[in-house]
Amino acid sequence: MQKLLLCCLVALAKLNLNPKKAYEYKYEGVVNFGLGMPNLAESGVKIKCKVKIVGVSAQTFALQVSDLAFEEFNGFPDKNDFNASPKLTQHIAAQLVKPFMFDYTAGHVGDIHASAEVSDTVVNIVRGILGFFQVTIKTTQRIYELEEVGIHGKCQSNYATEENMKTKDMTITQVVDVSNCREKAAIYRGVATAVLDKVSKQRGESVISTVRYVYTVKPTAEGGLITRAHGLERQHFSPFNVKGGSFKMQAMKEMVLLGVSEAGRDVTFGPMESKGNLVYKFVNAEANIPIMMQNLEDPVPKAIELIKHLAQANNYQIDSATTEDTIKLYQLLRVTPYEGLEIMWKQFAGNEEHRRWFLDTVVEVSDARVLKFLEMRFEAGDVSASEALETLVLAINHLQPIPELVEMAKMFLDLPFSKSNIYLWNTVVLSYGSLVYKHCAYYTPCPVTAVQPLLDMATEGLRNHNEADMVIALKALGNAGHPGSIKTIIRFLPGVAATPVDLPPRVQSAAVQSMRLIAARDPHSVQDITMSLFLQKALPTELRMLAFMILFDAKPSMALVSTVTAHLQEEKDLQVVSFAYSYLKSIARSNTPDNHFLSTACNVAVKILAPRFGRLSYHYSKAMRIDWFNDDFLIGTATEVFMLRSATNIFPTEIMMKGKFYFIGRILQLIELGIRAEGIKELFGSGIPGFKGDFSFSDLQAIFNVLQNWEILPNDKPVLSAYVRASGQEWLFADINKEIVQHIIGAVNPSAGKGSPLWAAIENLQRGISWHKTKPFLIFEVRYFQATTLGLPLEISKYYETVNGITVNAKAAVNPPLTDRLGQLLTSEISLETDGFIGFTKDFWVFYGINTELFQCGSEFKSKMPVAIPWKFAAKINAREKKFELDFPPCHKEIELFSYSSNVYAVSRNIEELALAKMTPIMPHTIDSNDEVVHMSPTVVSLESQEIQTPNIWHPNTKMCAESNIYGAGLCVESELRREYYHEEYPLYYFLGYTHVALKVVPAQAIKAVDKIHFEVNAGPSGRSVSLLETLRRLSKALFSTPDAVLNIKAFAMSGNEKAEGYDAAVYYTPEANIQNAQLIVSQVGEDTNWKMCVATVVKDRAEAKAHVRWGAECQSYEMSMRAATVHLPGSKPTLKVKVHWTRIPETMAEIGRRTESYIPGMAFLLGFYQQNERNAKQEVSASVVAASADSVDVKIKFPEYTVYRQAIPIPLSPANFQEFQRDTTNTTIEIFGHA
Repeated sequence: MQKLLLCCLVALAKLNLNPKKAYEYKYEGVVNFGLGMPNLAESGVKIKCKVKIVGVSAQTFALQVSDLAFEEFNGFPDKNDFNASPKLTQHIAAQLVKPFMFDYTAGHVGDIHASAEVSDTVVNIVRGILGFFQVTIKTTQRIYELEEVGIHGKCQSNYATEENMKTKDMTITQVVDVSNCREKAAIYRGVATAVLDKVSKQRGESVISTVRYVYTVKPTAEGGLITRAHGLERQHFSPFNVKGGSFKMQAMKEMVLLGVSEAGRDVTFGPMESKGNLVYKFVNAEANIPIMMQNLEDPVPKAIELIKHLAQANNYQIDSATTEDTIKLYQLLRVTPYEGLEIMWKQFAGNEEHRRWFLDTVVEVSDARVLKFLEMRFEAGDVSASEALETLVLAINHLQPIPELVEMAKMFLDLPFSKSNIYLWNTVVLSYGSLVYKHCAYYTPCPVTAVQPLLDMATEGLRNHNEADMVIALKALGNAGHPGSIKTIIRFLPGVAATPVDLPPRVQSAAVQSMRLIAARDPHSVQDITMSLFLQKALPTELRMLAFMILFDAKPSMALVSTVTAHLQEEKDLQVVSFAYSYLKSIARSNTPDNHFLSTACNVAVKILAPRFGRLSYHYSKAMRIDWFNDDFLIGTATEVFMLRSATNIFPTEIMMKGKFYFIGRILQLIELGIRAEGIKELFGSGIPGFKGDFSFSDLQAIFNVLQNWEILPNDKPVLSAYVRASGQEWLFADINKEIVQHIIGAVNPSAGKGSPLWAAIENLQRGISWHKTKPFLIFEVRYFQATTLGLPLEISKYYETVNGITVNAKAAVNPPLTDRLGQLLTSEISLETDGFIGFTKDFWVFYGINTELFQCGSEFKSKMPVAIPWKFAAKINAREKKFELDFPPCHKEIELFSYSSNVYAVSRNIEELALAKMTPIMPHTIDSNDEVVHMSPTVVSLESQEIQTPNIWHPNTKMCAESNIYGAGLCVESELRREYYHEEYPLYYFLGYTHVALKVVPAQAIKAVDKIHFEVNAGPSGRSVSLLETLRRLSKALFSTPDAVLNIKAFAMSGNEKAEGYDAAVYYTPEANIQNAQLIVSQVGEDTNWKMCVATVVKDRAEAKAHVRWGAECQSYEMSMRAATVHLPGSKPTLKVKVHWTRIPETMAEIGRRTESYIPGMAFLLGFYQQNERNAKQEVSASVVAASADSVDVKIKFPEYTVYRQAIPIPLSPANFQEFQRDTTNTTIEIFGHA
């Protein structure tokens, strides 16, 4: 047996092909995509052909393909079959008919040659065939592993050999580990600013792949001959964690030997070129957008017509049916030559609407053409500064970050036009820094030449002591995040620089923050610098706190956190201590993967520091973080707020807010806002004369008195600075200086005359204005490409597109008209008539499938969310009489304000038969019906529900409307869901299927024909409000003071000369010492009605609040009350108590309450609450919140049938701060709980 096996292995010592023979194989490859569940749609393609291999020389062979058949599948596996695609077959066969050459030695495929006109896509298909011949055989081992080159890249392969005793053939099984390839045939695009989170990867994956080959090899005199080969690649993909359900890809290929014959006449070859080795070669897929397919020949006229069509369709409001066409436009522009872009510019430049659409969409060209186009615009100066700013920032943001384009983009730093406007110049510099960051994300190590222009700019600013130049250069270096910039940055940092520096605080602040992204790329260097800054107690407080922030961005070790903790114990600056302690405490409670290890270290630090610093008040600097993360979805969010103060100023020095999004192993910094109030800080100083802290009118007056001294501020220092960052990149910052403040105050000053900009705006408004703007914007395009065993490119892509629009038409009249100063507006009546629209439509796609320029197949999630707010009204404002009126036209047609719809499809498209593209909903349609209507006068609430539920299907269909027969209008909410396998414990299935939700304003049957709907707000006393005083006195006979009428609001439906119908509301205030009493009376106006609502509220000593509500006939039909109070006795814990009690309520309200109560236990359980079944007061719900510790609260909520409670709930704001607010009522207890 062993001798026989040895003989076979010797014969199989290497796979070989005899150059004097011809080998003919039958080949078939098929790939399909779906969920792998019964009765769900799938899509796929199949390639069948014959392959003939003949020798050219001892180690060179020719491959010829014949009898090609290409088939597509789209439908349900148990009902449909593959369909032939003859036109696409002919298209591909025209290239495959030409012979291919490849080098082959001892079972390894070398260089591949083909005619120049053969596309890379077709060569990749040939790679899929040749991949069967890449097999390594070891004669001394039956199980072995090695790293080798294949179509997936350089990956680890595991082999096992087995002999078939009957046929004497050998079966070789090869398993390729495609998840951990050293050089993987895979590409990411569009995720450069999303930081990789390795810890999150350990919690789950969104993509898992397996590849296995099985070969049957027959021993021959020349060596082993493959007689049959089978390949199987399986992949599971989910937008979340694959453990929670997944889409599935299965690619199979098989090759069977048909025969071996003597080689005939020599194969004739035309000119050939090298196409590379067996590793999959990616095609430039910028134009191969996976979510659509169109004919891209002669793109210029098609793009021109599409821009005109989009401009026309969206010229007043957003036409959500056309927004997907913007993706088609991007695709056409991406294949348009530079000369075509210039042709389009010349045609569109003179038309404001077309010009704007072109500039907003040309940014998606994303290569050298768009840079050259913008260079021509900058040199010609035929765009405005604002147009240049908007176009450049998006063009650079979406540019391919390859070395050639980074080098080319440097030219914008030297163009004179870039410096013609300060905001444009800032955008140019910041955008270039952002481009460098993305470049370094793909090219490691990143050459310092990429960031050199910014280093030179920073050095020059330091040499000239130019504050503005230093700040913008440092901010751009912060965007670039290049480790090579550290040596330059430290020159701006006191105590770290080799030579002493004396720079303005905002320059130092910019220098510290410029290390924020370097922290992830060179954490040790950043930790050394920021630790040094933090420990220098002589440095400004703000600088030390910023250094502390960046230090923890670099994820310090347990030892370093311990060192920080030890120094904090000796720290004297309470601002630094408060900030550091609150930061450590927020990280200690963090649940996100990136803080998995750091939170443990911070937790230990907090326990050490809490006894001394755990009760510092909100008057000190603070850091706060709230986050969550779900392992099933691999999704989470985090929000951080930082408030930096100094001991000598009441106003914060700097305030920063950050938002982060965690998804499938990456961290995206969504938005960051920062405000630096250096000038305002100096204006307010250490206190505000007369400021008490209760934000009463006297406090506001005290603040206003200080603001009047703004003229004492220095001319060379900003009053306020602000910045905006998105995806970790700073895109916008602005300084508001004294000159700007002067300009604003002068423009709105009541004594300003005809030279004021506001005067000019009013004159334009009187003549009538019409303004419209539309903004298409590709929010993100994230793409992942990976080779498959068939040589077809697998793509996982996410596209998020929005089209925003606003239209304003308005005309005003001022009576009496203005003559010499703006202050006359305060004694005039202003009338305004306006109509317009504001809204947007957002389209989102996720594609998972095969995407080539020839065909597409896969699974596609598609959603659309339009928001549309049209308006038309007339308004009157009379400041002297404190009167404001609005008139709306009646509702005659349905208006959809908001909707969201989505579905998942099995898609198939091919370039030769575009009209036959298929998008089959992945779940079949099923419908059943059941209607229910509930009436509530004077408003009708109708509920229509349709639902079908089988073991695998869930199909709720609901429509709920609230209609007013007074105003002849209603509001409807519609929802419909279709789900299958929703009961499976897989989160993915919660989202798959048809979804539709809509909010609509609809016409309703009115009591009388409505001519207009009239709203009126009157802040002065009126006859109507005075007449209501008698009702108020009857209802408020506990009151000792006379109520004062404060506000009167009317909402009437007007019908010609008939009596108005509607509602009249009056607000009254009753002054009492230490007590704030307010009353609201709402009365229905019309024939034969006595409906009223009476609300009385009391706020006492900032520690007690009551609200008593009665409504119905003369406020007597229904009644409920709400009360809240804070309680803090000496030696007890601060407590907040809230209670809602009802005496009589409508049945519909009671039903809603019962339904809500039934959901509470489940929701409480999910939130970590415990339930105790006990009978409480029947018509009452009460809650108590107790400050249990320095950073947690106990919560108890009592319902009529049960009680839910949870102890030690962590909170971001320390209850110690809550006690600060209790200082006026420390020794009191408020007993307010009882019946209404």
